[in-house]
Formats: sequence, structure tokens, C-alpha cells
Amino acid sequence: MAHSDSSSGSESPAPVLNGNKSRRTKSKSNGKKRSRDGNPDDPSDADVNGAHVLGERRSSVSKPARDFRDKPEPSPKKKKKRKTSAPSASAAVAVVEESPRTTAADEAGELSTRSPSPVIDFDGLSRPSAGTRKRLEEDNVQKQARLERMKSAVKTLLECVGEDPDREGLLATPDRYAKAMLYFTKGYQENVRDIVNGAIFQEGHNEMVIVKDIEVFSMCEHHLVPFTGKMHIGYIPSNAVIGISKLPRIAEMFARRLQVQERLTKEVANAVMEVLKPQGVAVVMESSHLCMVMRGIHKTTSTTITSCVLGCFERKEKTRNEFLSLIGVNR
Repeated sequence: MAHSDSSSGSESPAPVLNGNKSRRTKSKSNGKKRSRDGNPDDPSDADVNGAHVLGERRSSVSKPARDFRDKPEPSPKKKKKRKTSAPSASAAVAVVEESPRTTAADEAGELSTRSPSPVIDFDGLSRPSAGTRKRLEEDNVQKQARLERMKSAVKTLLECVGEDPDREGLLATPDRYAKAMLYFTKGYQENVRDIVNGAIFQEGHNEMVIVKDIEVFSMCEHHLVPFTGKMHIGYIPSNAVIGISKLPRIAEMFARRLQVQERLTKEVANAVMEVLKPQGVAVVMESSHLCMVMRGIHKTTSTTITSCVLGCFERKEKTRNEFLSLIGVNR
């Protein structure tokens, strides 16, 4: 019975031993083919679910472990600089027309140290205005008229605070205060180049020069009360040195104007850079403001420190630290 069932079936299969052997051989050969030709981007190597063929091999263990999408993004390549052609004649004319006016020193080939928003004008006056020019160029009659207007204004102030301008102690106060205010602001009438007066000498010196503890008295432009302190000025020459008395004179000129300490520090540094053209300039100022002591917050022991560093003092930390150590701020 069992024999008849076996004979009535389909064609008898190959012997089990031979069949298993042929099946293993075929599978092995297919696996080798996939390992050689397998490509993760080739859809023929994926099954219906999108998974990669198991026979695919990674080329290195340092590559992403499982998902080919885990490969790191390549680092961006540096763009090559394109060579720019020479500007046309019309473009050159436009550049010349837009460039600022130059001084005789610039025309002689010297590099300008002027900042984009200069605080030093070409005639040595900073922040020149119509009032500054008028005061600088007025004659004796105009000076007396100015003084009389100021005296009248002071008398009005005395009346407004509740005082009697005609009492004995205040009779000459308007005149004294007007003259004192003109002296406090005499820096408006001074010129940087006139102060220097050619005192620049070619000494071949290129080491640091410092004038420290320069006493400074100025007027706060916000409240018209004084702020006082000390200024330290240092520079590294490019062969040329300036007379050491000129540095305090430059500081005095800018201090004798209505100021804020931050701008005063910057103006002194830019002025030295302008007239001397050294390798670098550093200015540090420490001061006490009466507008913060006598009124407002009433902090009598506080001081304000500002600095301005240009050239090599700005670029080189070691040079800047040496300057701060020598003036005693970095201790």
C-alpha cells in the first residue's frame, strides 16, 4: 500500500543527500556573488521591505555600524579665491572721488592712522563746530560781548536758585564764574599740532615710553561739574619720539573741554597716534566723578577706569600686559 502511494505520486525527487548538497552549493555561490557585487544603493540588492542583503560586507569596522545613512557628512571644502581683474578706468575714478581728502603727509606716501570716524580734524581741533570756530577766530570786541552774555546768564542762575545777585558776596560772582568757565574750556581754542610744535625727534628708539600719573581735571558735559583723576599714556615709537612734556599737554588740551571720560581717553590716544604715527599707543585713565559723589548715587570712594589701546598694544597681549604692569594697574 505504501509502495503504491509512492509510485502514483509525481516524479521522485533527487536523492536527499545530493539535493541538500546542490542546494547548499547554490546558496553559497549566490552569497559570494552578493558580497562582491552588493551595492547599498542598488535596489536589486534589497528585499521588498527595503532592507539590505545580509551578505553585504562593510569595508571597514571604522565605518558606521549598521545604517549606511549614518556616514558623517564630508567637511566643506575651502573655496578658492578668484583672481580679480584690474578695475576699469571708470571704477578707479569712482574710488578716487569717494576717498576722503588727504593731507600733505598722505600725499608724500605716509600711511594715515585716522579712524573711520576721526576725533582729530585736519587742523587739530576735535569735534569742530560752528561755535568752536567762532570762539577761536573772534576779536577782542567779540570776546567781551561773549563774556557779558555769560555774566548775564550766571546772574539769572543765581536768581533762579533763590539767591540775591546784588548782595556783597555775589556781586562779582557772575564775572568770576564766566572767566573760570572760559578757562575750564580753553581746550576748544587749542590745536594739537600747535601744542606739539614740531617736538618730534628721530632717535631710532623702538621700546616702550610711558608717562604716568598725569593729573587731569575736566568738566562732565552731563551736569557741568568736575571729574578729576590720573591718566597714563604709553607708546612704542617707530624710530621717532615725542617730547615727553607734550603728552601731558595733549591730555590737558582735551580735558579742558566738556567731556565724558570714555571719549577723553579715546581722543588722547588718537591724537598721539595721529601726530607721531608710532607702532602703538595705550592710554588708561582713572578718575572720580563729582556728579556721582555730590549727587545721584553718592558713592564717594568709587573710581572709574577707562582705556584705549591702538596698534601693537591692541594686537599683542604680552605688550599690553607689560604696559598695565608698569603703570600699576595689572598688579
